[in-house]
Amino acid sequence: MLIITADDYGKTRHATDSILKCFSSKRITSASAMVFMEDSERAASLAMDADLEIGLHLNFTEPFNACNITPKLRKHQNRVVSYLTKYKFGQVIYNPFLTDSFNILFLAQQAEFIRLYSKQPDFINGHHHMHLCANMLANKIIPKDTRLRGTFTFDPGEKNYFNLLYRRILDIWISRRFISTDSFFSIAPNHNHERIKSIINRSAKETVEIEVHPENAKEIEFLLSDQYKNLIDSVHLGGFRHLSSKKLNYK
Repeated sequence: MLIITADDYGKTRHATDSILKCFSSKRITSASAMVFMEDSERAASLAMDADLEIGLHLNFTEPFNACNITPKLRKHQNRVVSYLTKYKFGQVIYNPFLTDSFNILFLAQQAEFIRLYSKQPDFINGHHHMHLCANMLANKIIPKDTRLRGTFTFDPGEKNYFNLLYRRILDIWISRRFISTDSFFSIAPNHNHERIKSIINRSAKETVEIEVHPENAKEIEFLLSDQYKNLIDSVHLGGFRHLSSKKLNYK
């Protein structure tokens, strides 16, 4: 099964409209929504009208820019944003002084998502993949059995040994605590069509998620192309709602 998720829904009006255009053309299956952003309110209303599968795109790296941010929430977000963007290894090093800030930010974003969409998110991932940072995982902030995006999948030789080892440890942690796909890729670089074809073909034997960003001009051009449509028409498309704790057995 192949899941195609568009990130940054609600971040800007352009991002929202680009994602909806791809969804109406049946080029994506899901979208992950940012809350407390400039287009979050409008995006939520449009998503419910379109019956689009929506997850929560946790944001720990980009300042909230909606008008309903409390001083307390702003303070905690500024602390977390500063730490994760200032230090190169902030994502992988646990900071005990930010425990409360991460928890407050998660609960606030979860509550805002429920307010906007009148339901729990269908899945969770993170802006710049920070939902998998050390503070989030070590403190078990995301509830067990959540449908969660995993780490990028790389073949041996694509990354150095320590990078692959770190990702392997994360994969084991995710598989034991959460519900996720077997593999996860970015559609970029989308000019490498053989790579994309290979990724899509994997979905015949396993569950695969592909991340896309339709607000990017080159990506939406490819997503709306006949070549891309022919590739995804040949496989079974689904959503995170189709994943269960006992994943579909494709092997």
